Amino acid sequence: MRLNFVFVSVCAVMLILARLAQAQDSLNVTRLGQLGYWQWVPSVAVSGSYAYVAEVVSLQIVDISNPTAPYVVGFCDTPGWAQGVAVSGSYAYVADGEMGLQVINISNPAAPFVEGYCSTPGYARGVAVSGSYAFVADQGWGLRIVNISNPAAPFPAGFYDTPGSAWSVAVSGSYVYVADRTAGLRIVNISDPSAPFEAGFYDTPGEAYGVAVTGSYAYVADSNAGLRILNVSHPASPVEVGHYNTPGYAEGVAVSGSYAYVADSNSGLRIINLYNPAGPFEAGYYNTPGYATGVVVSGSYAFVADAYYFGIYDCSQATPVNPFEQKSIPKSFAIHPPFPNPFNPTTTIRFTLPQAARVTLEVFDIGGRVVGAHGMRPSGGGGGSAGASLAPLQEWYPAGTQEMTFDGSDLPSGVYLYRLTAGAYTASGKMVLLK
Repeated sequence: MRLNFVFVSVCAVMLILARLAQAQDSLNVTRLGQLGYWQWVPSVAVSGSYAYVAEVVSLQIVDISNPTAPYVVGFCDTPGWAQGVAVSGSYAYVADGEMGLQVINISNPAAPFVEGYCSTPGYARGVAVSGSYAFVADQGWGLRIVNISNPAAPFPAGFYDTPGSAWSVAVSGSYVYVADRTAGLRIVNISDPSAPFEAGFYDTPGEAYGVAVTGSYAYVADSNAGLRILNVSHPASPVEVGHYNTPGYAEGVAVSGSYAYVADSNSGLRIINLYNPAGPFEAGYYNTPGYATGVVVSGSYAFVADAYYFGIYDCSQATPVNPFEQKSIPKSFAIHPPFPNPFNPTTTIRFTLPQAARVTLEVFDIGGRVVGAHGMRPSGGGGGSAGASLAPLQEWYPAGTQEMTFDGSDLPSGVYLYRLTAGAYTASGKMVLLK
């Protein structure tokens, strides 16, 4: 495990150095304060005037009463690799890698200490607390439930072996939502903590690293598939209602009001407007200096675990009281690669417009023949097949981030070229249909 950690750390340092060589940019988000660390910072929790930072080898307690000048007031070394942290009352609960769950007394922030612990069979990655129980994402050993009614002597209460690799966990009512990497989102009924069972699941297109739940929706940080929005009002049959493809590798997510805050690895902090779950859009971002893996929100502030940094960000400009008042207006035209690619049978091309424009998307086979397009229709006779003559039907799109979906159901497998035209802008690329 330690060799794996060293390898990951070296890769992260290389990414950070590459990032530092670039100009950092932001939209509607301002960094207020920041602390640097010698060790990896995978997650953070906030309660009152303190942030509780998992710094791999320890739990750091940071005074955030002045967000522009955070400072460490105390720390507690943990025996394992501190990966996740949750706070309830006078205790912090640390998912401590191979050393399971550590219960840390934080009644005196200047002198925290380990009051109890409970070993888990796997590698404790994430933790959530509800009532007298801690719910631990124990990587290859699934969900472990720990009775914490006596913090000095926590003990196993139940478990459920998820099919993937349990990475993080959220609790809402009688259900635990597990981000289970390649096995997507698993929903576990915990009405009887001693006998939990799977109520439902949803296989997300990426790898589920993070999860947050509010109301009838679960929000999954799904690695290269961005943010996935699932309706979980019926836990036995969750349904995806919307998604937003973030530019990085979504690893953590927090939700407050009508906004999702995504820790997007080398693309920093991304804020997504959820006013319409079926049509989320980016409201702001900050390209943090590190590699964002964890985020929590308190008021208008986002607190980001960012590799070797802990940062505090003012998001008030990106999150107005009425979330429909503001939309992110890009500064220039840009087009993102089709996702997924290869695809079968549909793929989505996302683009940004600095101003409203008429947009067409044309798709060609390798012989240069137009085989289809978004908003295209036959110019005379035929049904729009590969051999038909297709004429562009221009559509008007407002400024902001937009997307088109291309359906290749009627086309054979192969390499296709696309050309997107938006006013005076033109961009092209290649995509592969693989049936």
